[in-house]
Amino acid sequence: MSKLFQINSSVFGDQGVSSQLANAFVQEWQSKNPGTEVVRRDVVAEPVPHLDGDRLTALMTAADERSAEQQQVVEASDTLIRELQDADTIVIGAPMYNFGIPSQLKSWLDLVARSGVTFRYTEDGPEGLLKGKKVYVFTSRGGLHKGEATDGITPYLQTMLGFLGLTDVEFVYAEGLAMGDEPREQGIARANARIEELLAA
Repeated sequence: MSKLFQINSSVFGDQGVSSQLANAFVQEWQSKNPGTEVVRRDVVAEPVPHLDGDRLTALMTAADERSAEQQQVVEASDTLIRELQDADTIVIGAPMYNFGIPSQLKSWLDLVARSGVTFRYTEDGPEGLLKGKKVYVFTSRGGLHKGEATDGITPYLQTMLGFLGLTDVEFVYAEGLAMGDEPREQGIARANARIEELLAA
């Protein structure tokens, strides 16, 4: 059975445009791929703790040397990682806030990036261990940033996901959402048209 993992990160929940696009994509994906098992995570509704010194130390401590508190931190990270490892397809809703991804999504990335688990260092450099998966990123923006220096999401997520071995990434953009009713409608329409293209492929 195919497995799809969806993660949303809009502070507006399901009312956020990035969430609406991701939800619509997953719903249509399920209709075209009946039997797909879908696991969802909303990192705003259920926040992932920010990385701090104690958590980083716990993740870097050998299993037989961890305290009970450190083991809890590792187990929470293991749960997040397992959702990625088990998935064949990954869908990410990533709105742009102040030119970057939401801090909640960054916290999630910080806890799934684990040396020896989702990536490792080799003589030839780092190697991502989450290979062979397709990723779809739905990103919403108030202005027009695609291909511009102000787009802090696309290059960051390409680098971060690629570092984990997730190199097959498709971005869907909804832009101009704060530029008036007509640009907003056009931006969402273009994103929905791109969804139709991807699902028809």
